[in-house]
Amino acid sequence: MSVAASLSHPRPVPPAADPQAIRACLTPTLAVKFDREWEIVLDRIKESRDLTDLQAWLNKWRHTAYMEMCDPGSYTRLMAKADQILSTGGNPDAVPAEEMRAIIAQRLGQ
Repeated sequence: MSVAASLSHPRPVPPAADPQAIRACLTPTLAVKFDREWEIVLDRIKESRDLTDLQAWLNKWRHTAYMEMCDPGSYTRLMAKADQILSTGGNPDAVPAEEMRAIIAQRLGQ
């Protein structure tokens, strides 16, 4: 991509770690998942009186929203790939570890 093209299409800015800001960046389908998880997290917080779960959950969804903003549909593709790996017991697109080590060594000039 040329510099001019990258300037005309700047990367989006991640949403703030705020439920409303995050939800505003989600597709309707993801917003439904977000809302479902929001209720679960709120119940956990009420029981534990600890905001750690909330902070982790907001971080997860902030990254998910940003990923979707940069590459729409990426969450759905990621979940489909995870389902494929879980159902087949392996990743047909995976590169063997030895091959990956060789690629890394080659790139490092070793």
